[in-house]
Amino acid sequence: MKYISFLFAIFITSTCANAKAKRPNILWVYLEDVSGWFSCYGETLIKTPNIDALATSGIRFDRFYTPAGVCSTTRSAIITGMMQTSIGAHNHRSCRPSFRGQDMGRFDENILSIKTLPVLFREAGYYTFNEGGKDDYNFTYKTSEMYNFIPKKRGWGPAALVAGECWMGKKKNQPFFGQVQLGGGKLGKRVKKKTVDRDKVPVPPYYPDTALVREEIAHHYDCLLMTDQQVGEIIMALKRDGLYDNTLIFMFSDHGYKLHRHKQYLYEGGIHMPLIVAGHGVKGGRVRDDLVSGIDISAASMAASGIGIPEYMEGQDFLSPDHKPRSFVISARDRCDYTIEHIRAVVTPKYKYLRNYLTDRPFMQPSYKDPWPVSQEFRRLMAEGKMNKTQLVFFGEQKEPEELYDLANDPHEIHNLARDPKFKKDLKHHRKILADWIKETGDKGQKTESDIGLLSALKRWGDRCVNPEYDKVRHLLKDAVGNKKK
Repeated sequence: MKYISFLFAIFITSTCANAKAKRPNILWVYLEDVSGWFSCYGETLIKTPNIDALATSGIRFDRFYTPAGVCSTTRSAIITGMMQTSIGAHNHRSCRPSFRGQDMGRFDENILSIKTLPVLFREAGYYTFNEGGKDDYNFTYKTSEMYNFIPKKRGWGPAALVAGECWMGKKKNQPFFGQVQLGGGKLGKRVKKKTVDRDKVPVPPYYPDTALVREEIAHHYDCLLMTDQQVGEIIMALKRDGLYDNTLIFMFSDHGYKLHRHKQYLYEGGIHMPLIVAGHGVKGGRVRDDLVSGIDISAASMAASGIGIPEYMEGQDFLSPDHKPRSFVISARDRCDYTIEHIRAVVTPKYKYLRNYLTDRPFMQPSYKDPWPVSQEFRRLMAEGKMNKTQLVFFGEQKEPEELYDLANDPHEIHNLARDPKFKKDLKHHRKILADWIKETGDKGQKTESDIGLLSALKRWGDRCVNPEYDKVRHLLKDAVGNKKK
């Protein structure tokens, strides 16, 4: 009887081990500041064969939206599967006791404590890594608790992954949850060759057609060519090490490229991003046009691993056979660096609704982009009255409290239908969606940032903090500096 029990125990142990061995690897290919001008999405100016091949082998999603138009807030949402507004991580580079070596003092306690995905994966027996090393989350965290491996030299490429270092430390048959950060629109001077003809790039109608604007757009195309090469290197490394067939790959961007109406804002160029899912368990050659949110990547990753989706997560498993498509997605804009804004976007299958709460300031209020030559050119053209009506939607002195766009017929979001009586019913419908969402999720961005958060921004940015919200805490900064000198 003991012998039979012993054999049964061996059988159970072996079965469990095999079950664990079959758990898929999960890999996020995280693109930084990348607008999805890939040939698989219809781009004709450049060819992106490696990304195209990934899309052909998997699913291309045409209506993927990020939670925000800037990195830290989007990344905070996706790494938790919760909207940044739900957990209090909605202000860019906030709620941290230190930032880039600078002591920020007390951090904002208005943060809901949520386990990040890497922690959940590690607790479930997964090996975790972050190639490139970018995290940038708006809450207190320890990378040592999240990742088994981070390269000593952080960067914007897949070097450690290509070399196999990322998964070198994992046990045999141990699955991994990994992120590889690609610089994308932030590759900058690493892209040394100007491949794309500056005279041939398309200039959206909401930007003035100048040499500086064309240079910015063309440089982004050049960055995408290098990004495509890096994606090819990742796929080759996975196949070389026999990991590709058991790896589920999510390739997506955190937000759009750096020009003014793209990055940080909630127009299509800022939040409507590429998403491709391929690899383990995915039937290839498909295209989907249902709405997907960035926080859904978290839920789908948890579900695919077999760990299950925590009840608190707001994301949905959009890869599930019984998934019901979203009727809307929400994106949010709050303070970015020292610039205080408050905007919410509702995207439905046909329309985009934008609620601009701070109508006392234009979109082009002071921001970190001001020193750029192209920014100075924009301001000069504005002052000289050389911008047309379409360009002044964003670059003008006024902004409407509400915007409503028919995305199917107005993809550039130029013709605001919010004041058109014909669309009164649609406007009311979208208002209600937003109001209900704010109430149901407890959107923490509806209140002014805490004194602690404002003071932290003042410590970092000083005199550039010109918004009136800072006035109530300026004396606290002066007192802190004065006490330090004493």
